[in-house]
Amino acid sequence: MIEGLPPWAWSLLLATLSVLVALAVHTLVVGLAGRFAKRSASSTDDVLVLRMKGPLRWLLIVLALGAVQPALDLSQYGLQLWSRISGLVVPGLIGWMALAGLTILVDIIKMRSDISAADNLRARRRRTRADILYRVGMFVILVATFCMMLMSIPSIRNIGVTLIASAGLAALAVGAAAQPALKNLIGGLQMALTEPVRIDDVVIIDGEWGRIEEIRLTYVVIKVWDERRLVVPLSKFLEESFQNWTRQTSDLTGAVVWHLDPAADIPRLRAKLEELVRANPRWDGRFCNLQVTEMRVDAIEVRALMTARDASLAFDLRCDVREAMLAFIRDEMPEALVRRRHRAEIEPSPAPVR
Repeated sequence: MIEGLPPWAWSLLLATLSVLVALAVHTLVVGLAGRFAKRSASSTDDVLVLRMKGPLRWLLIVLALGAVQPALDLSQYGLQLWSRISGLVVPGLIGWMALAGLTILVDIIKMRSDISAADNLRARRRRTRADILYRVGMFVILVATFCMMLMSIPSIRNIGVTLIASAGLAALAVGAAAQPALKNLIGGLQMALTEPVRIDDVVIIDGEWGRIEEIRLTYVVIKVWDERRLVVPLSKFLEESFQNWTRQTSDLTGAVVWHLDPAADIPRLRAKLEELVRANPRWDGRFCNLQVTEMRVDAIEVRALMTARDASLAFDLRCDVREAMLAFIRDEMPEALVRRRHRAEIEPSPAPVR
């Protein structure tokens, strides 16, 4: 001990020095790791350094203070206070490290799953599972960390035996009160396994067309075509029917219908349709056709089918073809427009009376 320095001042100086050494070691380790990460071609190590930077700092500080604790001049009350604080800080730090590790794993999965590619079914499956399981894992880690922190308090740990006796009734009461939330939580796990929808899926639900933007533990956020957001409980996707346009693949077949005069030249219209579709960059080259699908009294129903890579391109392709065909019929085939036909019956005039 330095001569003339009070014990409390020595303890404070020693604790301060240990913290500074821990911060210096943290700066050195993070700096070296950052340099290696920049030189590496992979971006995985960059995510690792970024996510573990904060938890590592506090882990080194806790380890440094724990190392010098026997040398500190602490009273009996100080030791008890140290034990209480450690019982709260250490579980919290462990939970933080576990959450950071889980976040790193999910970030790596997302980085390796590019949903902007044309054939992104496998990537969307990975991202959907990663998002759902991340939220489930985060919930489990937070609950476990909170329980470990509570168990470090002797008074709470002692009354835990009494609480266990009434745990059955409490579980029934909580389960009855939180039935909707638990239902959606279990539905989230079921959705991660069965995958009725995935991130970026195109769906129609409640008469709304949109893409799956987020999948939470209890609800799904759908981005509607006009930029609105539709929030749907998870249980709705498991209990009710809905349309999923990208369940197996994003390729779609679009249809355009016209009502024309029965005397319309169908082969000429079919040739024009093929010309328009082949010239449109939104067509994926798989299929296009024109057929007469219905016969009515004054008109026929003509349907054109064409394929596109995804739902958005299919919608735009249908609009382009519909407008171009209408312009062609108006300018070059006006006889194909529907005309009303009426049969006039002329009764013979009566013979003149002589």
